[in-house]
Amino acid sequence: MGIGCSPLIFLLHSFFLLQCLQATEGHRKNLEDKNNGIELHDHSSLSHMDHIDPELNVFFHYNDLKLGNKLPIYFEAKDPSTSPHLLSKEESDSIPFSSPQLPYILKLFTFSDDSKQAKAMKSTLHHCEFPPMKGETKFCATSLEFLLDSISEIFGPNSKFSVLTTNYLSESISLLQNYTISEPPAEIMSPRIVSCHTLPYPYAVLYCHSQNSDNKMYRVLLEGEDGGRVEATAICHMDTSEWDPDHVAFHVLKTGPGDSPVCHFFPPDSLVWIQHPRNNV
Repeated sequence: MGIGCSPLIFLLHSFFLLQCLQATEGHRKNLEDKNNGIELHDHSSLSHMDHIDPELNVFFHYNDLKLGNKLPIYFEAKDPSTSPHLLSKEESDSIPFSSPQLPYILKLFTFSDDSKQAKAMKSTLHHCEFPPMKGETKFCATSLEFLLDSISEIFGPNSKFSVLTTNYLSESISLLQNYTISEPPAEIMSPRIVSCHTLPYPYAVLYCHSQNSDNKMYRVLLEGEDGGRVEATAICHMDTSEWDPDHVAFHVLKTGPGDSPVCHFFPPDSLVWIQHPRNNV
């Protein structure tokens, strides 16, 4: 999947980059809107936080996942027309993606070294290069081919898998409101789960990770106070004993490593890959 530019432009690399950047100005806005460069669902430390950001209302306790329960949840407003797409393998391979190459990358995309976009890109590269924690497999995908190959490698040969997302069932969704669980949550059985989250960059970068720990997946139908409805994908991490004590989830839920499961909803631009059990293939 490309980013909307003619393959012929690829003959002139620098010209290709300039034309694609002009044709997809929404990519710049993506960096400006998410210039902090930290995905809400990563294992980043937020020990400096002295208040709860509204956008962190995605975490909840496992015992709250019950029919009729009311939860304050933040769902991002998304405009698919401005969202960057995964590059093709040919395009991705032509552009460096590493911290040492950042000065060169910034010149290609005409961002100054001290711009918000540069800071976001630096954070994304650092996020992708940071070593996985114990029991975790992680990678960053910039092309569709690399994404699918990596998912297949994690699940194993001949594995069948599919992808889940959070879907808005109403045209207009309030950013933050109380939602009621309107149907019994449906658990989704999968031997292994790979979660992919978007990171800010001029083109799509998916940070994907999978943990060798006890996780449970759910489809949850939610109804907001304003009447908006969301079919949400949620995951509950049943064992958090290896997590950083300063993980943002512990701050929000007022718990600590290993105290209790940590659950969260996925935003609509996240992809959750599930492996089909062998006996159902």
